Order: sequence, then C-alpha cells, then structure tokens
Amino acid sequence: MTLRVLILAFDGVEALDFAGPFEVFTTASRVSQRLNPGTEAPFEVASVALASAGQPVQARAGLRLLADHNLADNPTADLLIVPGGVVDAPMASPATLRWIAKCAAGAQLAASVCTGAFLLAKSGVLTQEAVTTHWEDIADLRKQFPLLDVREGERWIDSGRVVSSAGISAGIDMSLYLVERLAGRALAERTARQMDYAWNSGNHPSA
Repeated sequence: MTLRVLILAFDGVEALDFAGPFEVFTTASRVSQRLNPGTEAPFEVASVALASAGQPVQARAGLRLLADHNLADNPTADLLIVPGGVVDAPMASPATLRWIAKCAAGAQLAASVCTGAFLLAKSGVLTQEAVTTHWEDIADLRKQFPLLDVREGERWIDSGRVVSSAGISAGIDMSLYLVERLAGRALAERTARQMDYAWNSGNHPSA
C-alpha cells in the first residue's frame, strides 16, 4: 500500500526542513521500485500551503516554492510533516492551525522538523509528549508550552503518533527513521546510500 506523505509549506519555511524530508521519501520510493520492479511505491509525496492556488510560498532566504495543494483542497495524509523556520505567520493563522489539527487527526503519524514543533503544539497535536526542536528554541518551546516534555540534545524523538526532530539536517535523519519505521530498515539504509548521506541512525528515545 502506498502511504501519502504531505509536507506543509508556508512563508518563512526553512528550505531544507521542507526539502530534506521531500528528498528522503521520494528517493525511498524510487529506490524501492528499482529494487522491486512492478510493485507499488511505498510513498506518494505532496505539499500543501495556505497560499491561493498557483501562488508561490517564499521560503526563508527567498527560495520560492509552489505547493501541490492549498488548505482549501483539504488534502489528507497518512504521514503529515510540519517543517520549521520562521513560524510567526502560521502560528498566527487560525486556518493553518485548524488544518494541521484536522490532518494530523486523520493521519497515522505526524512529524515536525525544528520549530515545526511549535505549530504541532499550538494546534493541539502535541500536548504533553516528549518533543525536541532546534537547540536555539528549546527554552522558548518550554516557556510557551510548559506541559510538554521538551528534551535537549536529541536528533529526533518518537512519541508514538508524533515524531519530532531538532534543526534542519536532523529532519533528514528523522525522515530516514520514518522510512525505517514504515517500510523497513533495509530501504532506509539504501535510501541514505542513494542520497550519499551519512545517516545518523543511532539510539533515539521513544516516549
């Protein structure tokens, strides 16, 4: 069965927070089909943004992205990934927060990269689970959401239905872990190899 991976985009998103997971899951599908010709791809990847149809999102530092869907399309996901970056705009957008909560409720898993954890917490997806974020934002996450078990010094944390990662490149490590969790260790390792990426796949805490 093909799992649908949906990645949120918004003005101010950190480009690699978005593109890292995108590359991992699309590469995993390509590698899987090369190894097993004629089989279904394990993942189908798409993006969604608040922007109107056909309007680009401007990532942090100016890169422009054109999402596959806007929130009004109400796309669904098996795995929702919420990247970080400058999250002021989506944190102040009731429509974005409502959509995150609704999409996560219907998904098998939700995951955050970096300050995407703030969006999962603000939307009520994270309430008191173990969670991590970029090292610069640990104190702020604890202050804004004191019920969360915010942990420092972890690349990613698996809390069951929610997986969170630290900053930027940690999102790639987490995404490879999610490939392992959903489609097996062998595919995750082959994906990292195809990407020529030194996967930090060491011990990770599970809540």
